[in-house]
Amino acid sequence: MPPTTAPTTAATTTTSLPAATFEVRSGVEQVTVTGAEPGERLRLVGRDGTALARGEADAQGALVVRRLPGGEVIAVEGERGVSDEVIVMPRNAAMPASFYAEQRLPTEGLGYIETRDGTLLSASVWLPGPADAGPYPTVVEYSGYTPSDPESEGFPDILNGLGYAYVGVNIRGTGCSGGSFRYFEYAQSADGYDAIEVIAAQPWVLSNRVGMVGVSYPGISQLFVAQTQPPSLAAITPFSVVADSTLSTLYPGGILNTGFAVEWTAQRMADAEPLGQGWAADRVAAGDEVCEANQELRGQNPDLLAEISASPFWTDEQAADLAPRLFVDRITVPTFVAGAWQDEQTGGHFATMLDRFTGTDHLYATLVNGLHTESISPSVLPRWVEFLDLYVAERTPSLTAARVIAPQLGTAIFGASQVAIPAEDRFAGMSHAEALAAFEAEPPIEVLFEQGAADGFAPRTPMARWVERFDAWPIPEAAVTRWSLDGDGRLIDGGPDSDEPLSGETATYVADPDAAPATFYEGSSNGVWSVDVAFDWREGAPGSFAAFESEPLAADTVVIGSGSVDLWLESSTGDTDLEVTLTEVRPDGQEMYVQSGWLRASRRSLHPSESTELRPVHTHLEAEAGPLPDGSPALVRVELFPFAHAFRAGSQIRLTVDAPGGNRPVWQFDTIAAGEEVTIHGGSLVLAVVPGLDVPAAYPECGALRGQPCRPYAG
Repeated sequence: MPPTTAPTTAATTTTSLPAATFEVRSGVEQVTVTGAEPGERLRLVGRDGTALARGEADAQGALVVRRLPGGEVIAVEGERGVSDEVIVMPRNAAMPASFYAEQRLPTEGLGYIETRDGTLLSASVWLPGPADAGPYPTVVEYSGYTPSDPESEGFPDILNGLGYAYVGVNIRGTGCSGGSFRYFEYAQSADGYDAIEVIAAQPWVLSNRVGMVGVSYPGISQLFVAQTQPPSLAAITPFSVVADSTLSTLYPGGILNTGFAVEWTAQRMADAEPLGQGWAADRVAAGDEVCEANQELRGQNPDLLAEISASPFWTDEQAADLAPRLFVDRITVPTFVAGAWQDEQTGGHFATMLDRFTGTDHLYATLVNGLHTESISPSVLPRWVEFLDLYVAERTPSLTAARVIAPQLGTAIFGASQVAIPAEDRFAGMSHAEALAAFEAEPPIEVLFEQGAADGFAPRTPMARWVERFDAWPIPEAAVTRWSLDGDGRLIDGGPDSDEPLSGETATYVADPDAAPATFYEGSSNGVWSVDVAFDWREGAPGSFAAFESEPLAADTVVIGSGSVDLWLESSTGDTDLEVTLTEVRPDGQEMYVQSGWLRASRRSLHPSESTELRPVHTHLEAEAGPLPDGSPALVRVELFPFAHAFRAGSQIRLTVDAPGGNRPVWQFDTIAAGEEVTIHGGSLVLAVVPGLDVPAAYPECGALRGQPCRPYAG
């Protein structure tokens, strides 16, 4: 696609000012001013003289104006001059192929990639061998962490060990990259397109096509980049991601997550300050003039924490661009997603968007119980290596190198001294085409059960006990199964219809967020992944929750997917924050955590076309929020985050309802719960039960399952 920035011309404005001395540069839906006088008042003017925006140059003489309409012709008026016109780049702007082909990166260490608006992104290269021994299959990691720090360890070593060239690229406004940082504004996606095309054009890249890798932030970034459809992108492997930055993690159920989500945002803002990352400061001290010049626009970084506080409701302007569920249908390349149900950081909500990857014929997912790093655990590693070999390296997969890497991963991330991956290469003797056909013939959805309780391994070792595979998500075989809630604390399988509130039967509790510790883990962010992690999971004080329990199950009951907790609810204050938690009460007197969900009752309005029996989808629109009615119960449906769990025969399913807190390792909530009396007039628990699966007879050791703490059942 040809560039869309027109040649500059003399501006048409309402004033007769001389030519400005500052520089104006067009970007994707934004305009950047540099070289102005500090404090100079600036005005962006359309061709018809209409003022489109105003601002003031910062101490560096810079101003970045965002969210401008693509294609708009703009001039900038200062106090002493007016610029030439520029055309704001639209989202589909791209440069000619020669722009990418002519750029060269070093074969080792740090270089810079020029994007379509002139921003320079820092990029470091690690090759698995000499450049002249290539070309090599190549993968890219792209985030605001430190992927382009030339001293980085971890993914560069892993990928080189697997025979891949690795390129780490810092998002604009971070590390040594130029530009101003804003969480996943579209300019970063466009930058990712440009980075992919420049890297793929390097002479040491096999077939001039690259894949993408990364866990969490660099996993999420793959979704944003892949939606732009870079021609040279071969495949992506987004691990530990979110379906919606706002609703999955920041405001689950409309309740602000002041634990991980707000703290992570504050850390990213600190990283994006001038030389906010120590390695960038070291580069500048060592004489990297490009890195130093690239700090110029950091004063234009928006205050993301202020924006979070100012916008508690969903708005298309603020939230839609940050919700991968709304654009993953534009991803066309082969995609391998992996993540954990009880992810203590991103939250485990990602599976709700798997059915939205309609643009690719090759979506694969591995889903597992556990924590944030399960996606890169030894139980997932073999399939990841096979996927990269098939779609990026275009070779018959081999796990030879992975057998060396797996124990290193086990020790470094999990503190596990003993892990294992298959001893045989299942595609051995096949051609690439044969192996690809065999891989694509397998069911694409893989569910790993009881990670942490694999036979022959120490408790909490990141190995799955067994695996099931399915043709689609949601699981086609799953049966909608309903338990009714009654006023005596029972979950009744096949009980009375709960479409109406129960007459005269209620369960009541006082919403007290301090009735239990806010989280069940205290320690370092990395320590939570260790096999030696200690969880302190406590039940709330008596009277601070309502509990409902089934009869002992007559048969093994395997649940896979989202769930719904439908409550006929009253609150003494007209609103309340709800946390619903599903557990398994075992015959040995132990209670095991399974999954939770959250909702502010005043946000109960549903999307009529998106909501199902198994998954209520809330609008979170301010115009549709409202208090609970006074004097009569209202139906409030709480989304239970997706999960997979085998409830064994003889166990009871337990549902608790209380104020948020105490059921996550690092999530905390800015809750409105403050002692209001909450009354439940019946309702339903609705789960997706998958029949016909064989469950190992023996219970896993209590506390062995990763991400699923256990405690004595209080009764």
